[in-house]
Amino acid sequence: MGDGGFFISRAFSYYWRADAVSVMGTYVTLFALQALVVLTLDGTASDVGWLNASRWLPYLVFGLVIGALVDGRRRLPLMIGTDLVQAVLLLAIPLLWWLDALSLGVLLVIVFLYGTAAVVNMAATMSFLPRLVPRDRLQPAHARIDGADAVASMAGPAIGGALVSAIGAPLAVLVDSLTYLYSAMTLRRISLDEPSARTGVTVRGVLADIVEGVGWAYGRSGLRTLAIATHVWFVGNAVVGVVLAPYAFLVLDLTAYQFGLVGAAGGVGAVLGATVTTAVGRRLGTGRTIILCHTIITVGVVVMVLAGELASRGATVGLLVLGQALYGLAMGMSNSHEMSYRQLVTPDELQARTNTTLRSINRAVIVVVAPVAGVLADALGVRPMLVVAAVTFGLVAAGLAATPFRKVRAPV
Repeated sequence: MGDGGFFISRAFSYYWRADAVSVMGTYVTLFALQALVVLTLDGTASDVGWLNASRWLPYLVFGLVIGALVDGRRRLPLMIGTDLVQAVLLLAIPLLWWLDALSLGVLLVIVFLYGTAAVVNMAATMSFLPRLVPRDRLQPAHARIDGADAVASMAGPAIGGALVSAIGAPLAVLVDSLTYLYSAMTLRRISLDEPSARTGVTVRGVLADIVEGVGWAYGRSGLRTLAIATHVWFVGNAVVGVVLAPYAFLVLDLTAYQFGLVGAAGGVGAVLGATVTTAVGRRLGTGRTIILCHTIITVGVVVMVLAGELASRGATVGLLVLGQALYGLAMGMSNSHEMSYRQLVTPDELQARTNTTLRSINRAVIVVVAPVAGVLADALGVRPMLVVAAVTFGLVAAGLAATPFRKVRAPV
């Protein structure tokens, strides 16, 4: 089938199905866990913040070490094993609730362990894909994965809300546990010869591997410009993630239903972006496509800011929907090009370290910027912080356009 078709290989089909189902379950769980804290454990917004921190903290604590260790291991068994670990950990939540032994502290420990398994899974999964598909199909493969993620981001919260309403938050988490079991069983059907695991691992050797991975990501790989731009992009994204809901509810006085439409628009935009991104990339090249995506995001946030200038409720909702749709469109288009470019210039033995190094820094940006953005939004106002986000995204686009990165095309 041509590049625009879905079928890349039977093995990739199994990989894609496993990822698509588990990602859908993850979006359900993200919603269900927050509802669990607030509705079941009578928690506060601060408690939800601790929940989110527990999920992302493993990236900061273990990310670099995990990347070094995964690069010396066969990746498919790690993917299957961590799927099963995540399934068991999530299964423990409704079980402890049923036994009346679930508290916020226990939940945070489980989520931290779940997040740690997720870091290992991410490192293995992302570095396994270049072994699974030919180099010239890597970007289309990422686009297929991004399309499934976009659908999950649109449908997952809605499904999570329906499940929480129907069976309660603890049992809704059980659904995600089952998706990880499905993923593990599906991945077992992939047959691929991988290099043997490295033996004789020592602490000194791991430290040397970490240094080599960081040196590659920010040094001789040529990824430094894109990596730094992405870190700055996460500053703007963290700000939007903090202030968008208060902006919609407190400034624009939207209802929960109207804000739900805004979120759905982002998912629709992401699906469209993932659909057209391969064709756009062929026409513009990798660098210009990524710069275009950052420009679209900048425009999207500016549109959201302008929504506060309108007197008509319908026009306000429509403009916010448009802004979020543009935001989702750009995200759906950009990720496959960034990931495939990174993986195409990185040798197999450095894949996990490169992915986890850069992702760990990105998550560190969220952990640091999000609370600061919240404090500044309370002090200066929500709309000014959206303007800050728009300026940040604009600087990323302009900065990349001013460098030779604009001429980059992914190698094949």
